[in-house]
Amino acid sequence: MGRTGARMPSFCLNRIRPHVQIRSPPIQAKNNENLAKKVECDDHEEKKDTSSAMAEEKNTGDIAKSTPIIGRKIMIVIDSNLESKNALQWALTHTVQSHDLLVLLYFTKSSSKQDEDSKKEINPRIFEFLASMKNTCKLKRPEVQVEAAVAQGKEKGPVIVEEAKKQEVSLLVLAQKKKSMTWRLIMMWAGGRLTVGGGSSGGGGVVEYCIQNASCMAIAVRRKSKKLGGYLITTKRQKDFWLLA
Repeated sequence: MGRTGARMPSFCLNRIRPHVQIRSPPIQAKNNENLAKKVECDDHEEKKDTSSAMAEEKNTGDIAKSTPIIGRKIMIVIDSNLESKNALQWALTHTVQSHDLLVLLYFTKSSSKQDEDSKKEINPRIFEFLASMKNTCKLKRPEVQVEAAVAQGKEKGPVIVEEAKKQEVSLLVLAQKKKSMTWRLIMMWAGGRLTVGGGSSGGGGVVEYCIQNASCMAIAVRRKSKKLGGYLITTKRQKDFWLLA
């Protein structure tokens, strides 16, 4: 009698599936990684922009340092009269700025136009006076450059106008005296035709001639009475404008 063996179950290889699973990285981790990369890029761009801005600012500062500020040239006609000193004080306080060049002009009348030797013989007291006025300016405005000049000629008005034109000044300041009643009567009689004069710095004829004929702006200054204070300013368009200062 033959033995009947037990039948072994059959195996099918294609039914065996691997049970190993590969998990994808979490979404949050991907987001964090992308955010980190974005922050790194932003930081790089920010550092680049900051470096560019600093370089531009440095270049601008270097250009500003290498480019000097050019001021004006202001000429003030001075002499030993009180009116002239008041005009100088007004100019130092109201018109002169830090980068301006101040020119103190002193006029002296020559004996003859053809006498060349008279132009060389200038009274030493004139230079002492100019040195004193320069010290006054330095005490009032130490940052302002001050020069002094002496002009000679027969007629004061034309000489001042010519000197201002030759030195290419931007502003001409003159002192003006209070007009006497006699001068006013003469002007009324002459109908205002007397515009050229020679005498003192405050003479109406000299001042008005310079105002009308100067190639630059000309200002005549006269200090008002101590009781009222302020200054009277005269220009080509404005006459005796009261400036309370």
